[in-house]
Amino acid sequence: MNEVESIAESEQFNADLVRSRLIAMGELGTGEELTVRLLAGGRSNLTFELASKSRRWILRRPPIGHRLETAHDMGREVTVQRALAESAVPVPRIVFSEEFDATSGGSFYVMDKIEGQVLRTDDDFASVDEGNRSELAHRYVDCLAALHTQDFRSLGLSGFGRPEGYLERQVRRWSKQLASSKSRDLPMLEKLGARVASSIPGQSATSIVHGDFRFDNMIVRLGAPSDIVGVLDWEMSTLGDPLTDLGLVHLFWSGWAGIDNPIAGTPSAHEGFPSFDDLVERYSLSTGFDIDALQWYSGFAFYKMAVILEGIHLRFVNGETVGDGFEDIGSMVVPLAERGLSALA
Repeated sequence: MNEVESIAESEQFNADLVRSRLIAMGELGTGEELTVRLLAGGRSNLTFELASKSRRWILRRPPIGHRLETAHDMGREVTVQRALAESAVPVPRIVFSEEFDATSGGSFYVMDKIEGQVLRTDDDFASVDEGNRSELAHRYVDCLAALHTQDFRSLGLSGFGRPEGYLERQVRRWSKQLASSKSRDLPMLEKLGARVASSIPGQSATSIVHGDFRFDNMIVRLGAPSDIVGVLDWEMSTLGDPLTDLGLVHLFWSGWAGIDNPIAGTPSAHEGFPSFDDLVERYSLSTGFDIDALQWYSGFAFYKMAVILEGIHLRFVNGETVGDGFEDIGSMVVPLAERGLSALA
């Protein structure tokens, strides 16, 4: 049994189908060897690298045991990446996709692998040449502005989501999540949730929303010039309020500063990266959007992340997580709630 067969059998996708499709499409030579390497697994979508001697691709599929429920996630990623293929938002080319049936072995899709680097930790951000940091940050926010100003109707994405009532649904979702995942009294977080729920602004605009627009979902190419060459992980994308993405950028750009955080680094803590206010100004000029209510979106981003971390903490307390670093997650919840309240002030 070769490497492709052994990994595919354990993770339930049809390796023979993948190989034959790549050959039929002229992506892979008839006699070429194809190897598979698992890059990311667990409860999120599984990600594999497929490799020949000269080419590399990425295969994405849902977690084991969640085929039908998450098949839509695969379709969502494929739909938006195909729609954006000729746009100013850099996305990997979709090679082919398969819906779940007994032949394919599960829903999955194959896309080109974009070569580059992922910036996740403070050490990663520190490794960027200081003279290139501002340029890279500007390219990052320009990608977000480009996404939010795409004409989603002309891209065929009019039915990609339900923008009406988007903010209200988001607040209800995360409030419900907190109610089901609390393991302790969290008055600051509950106060933040109440403030967020009582001050929902009118929707700023309607656009394609990425849902998790942070640096570790980007492929970057460092050098002169530095650039964003790929935007990844579209599983939470939809039509909604674009400023929810910008609020999340605030959290990941500067909101973690001073918090011991195993999840992500803080770009603004490193000399040469611009401030979040500088990014906001550039974004506003590019999009023309009204950002007067941005404080609310930042407060909501802190609330959402604190709720997510409290859920992880509960699973740790219940012995349902495996691995290092989970023991510190719970200590991040209250500081995030405090910062969310400050953002709303």
